[in-house]
Amino acid sequence: MARRQRKVSRDSIVDAALELAQRDGWEALRLHQVATACNAGLDDIRRHFAEKDEIIDAWLDRADAAMLGHFDSGGADGLTPRERIRQLILVWLEALAPYRRVTREMIGHKLEFGHIHVQFPAVLRISRTVQWIREGAMLDAPLPRRALEETAMTAVFVKTFVGWLGDDSAGFQRTRERLDRDLHVLEAIARRVPGGRFGGELAGATGDRTDSATDTGGAPPAPGDATPRSG
Repeated sequence: MARRQRKVSRDSIVDAALELAQRDGWEALRLHQVATACNAGLDDIRRHFAEKDEIIDAWLDRADAAMLGHFDSGGADGLTPRERIRQLILVWLEALAPYRRVTREMIGHKLEFGHIHVQFPAVLRISRTVQWIREGAMLDAPLPRRALEETAMTAVFVKTFVGWLGDDSAGFQRTRERLDRDLHVLEAIARRVPGGRFGGELAGATGDRTDSATDTGGAPPAPGDATPRSG
């Protein structure tokens, strides 16, 4: 039977994939199911996504957009670089929270043994998000200090993300506390490395504010994943 084909947006494909994966699991998801859910054809899906893994990147791109939108709206105004790093990471995680279980399955898929063809792009994908966090924190150190900052921030970001995927504490409190501890370590390292805005301002930050959106009404949902929502 010929399928009815219509123009379908990139966002609607991602929404449909997330809803189906929330119900059946990411591994079980097939693109023909996504096409059916969108009342579209497989070629309509292909025009936006050459393969299923590209939907993962689009989902993470949404988190990047939410994080940068928070910055553009003035959400990080008046904060030190260290406080901005903390807030931007928490906003990024908050954007993924409605589908945390699916996100965990997506990352697990990318890390499966033998998936080298998706693991290398995944490393580059992490680097891209870290670069945007650096921009949001307004870090402008030149090389070689910039390389040290990127390495340290990547380690903190990956550790926080992986920990959050398995964090069932209320409001992801364990993730917040772990991030604060890691930023304290980063602060100690920054104090030992002379020069650059990052060292001076990061070391002078307290990191204990609770007046940001991520610590009040905008906190991530409680454990067990929020009720899925589209868009």
